[in-house]
Amino acid sequence: MATNFLVHEKIWFDKFKYDDAERKFYEQMNGPVAGSSRQENGASVILRDIARARENIQKSLAGSSGPAASSGPGGDHSELITRIASLEVENQSLRGVVQDLQQAICKLEARLSVLEKGSSAHRATAPQTQHVSPMRQVEPPTKKAATATEDDEDDDIDLFGSDDEDDKEAARLREERLRQYAEKKARKPALVAKSSILLDVKPWDDETDMAQLEACVRSVQLDGLTWGGSKLVPVGYGIRKLQIQCVVEDDKVGTDLLEEEITKFEEHVQSVDIAAFNKI
Repeated sequence: MATNFLVHEKIWFDKFKYDDAERKFYEQMNGPVAGSSRQENGASVILRDIARARENIQKSLAGSSGPAASSGPGGDHSELITRIASLEVENQSLRGVVQDLQQAICKLEARLSVLEKGSSAHRATAPQTQHVSPMRQVEPPTKKAATATEDDEDDDIDLFGSDDEDDKEAARLREERLRQYAEKKARKPALVAKSSILLDVKPWDDETDMAQLEACVRSVQLDGLTWGGSKLVPVGYGIRKLQIQCVVEDDKVGTDLLEEEITKFEEHVQSVDIAAFNKI
């Protein structure tokens, strides 16, 4: 409505014409003003540009509403027809989707009903197959002993005899297996931890008899001690030390005990050092 009103409105958009006419009228009556003529010309140019811009806006609005104005109600009617047609197409597609969903729901309901019937039938038949006279769960042991003392006729029929025999047999088999395992473990030889030790035995000076020193060292005999090879290694200033190999059992012979036994020969041995220690 506003655009149609502006299309027929002429006074506002032609205002610059009336302004120019009014300015010329006053100039003729009062004469042109030199100082303000230039400003008025600039203002008139700006007003003309504004008027032209408004005319362009008016033309653009008239062009956008031109077909509708030219066609009148017929243009709106055609637009409504196209929109209604698109809505009908969309409605038909939605109807197809709804029909597919309804069919899927019907199939699911039929399958669910079949499953419910099967589960109800299984529940109806399950109690008949489960109860196979569980006598042990029905009566506790205390009640069984009480009924055995009260009724003499029930002594002839022992419903629990088979279970007791099975328990005894299982206990006997378990004890037999444990005994066999213990015997097998006892026959298996235990691993003995051993170590190889290289000893440096130093004399007091270069006049010490090294053969006698080695004899003294080898004279040390302990349970779990085995002497190996030996050699003389020069130290300096004519002094040589004895390097001797031995194998010991860790549980029986320790390095402290071995050093203590060797250093007892004070006439020949100055000190004992461990040059190498390896686990076997």
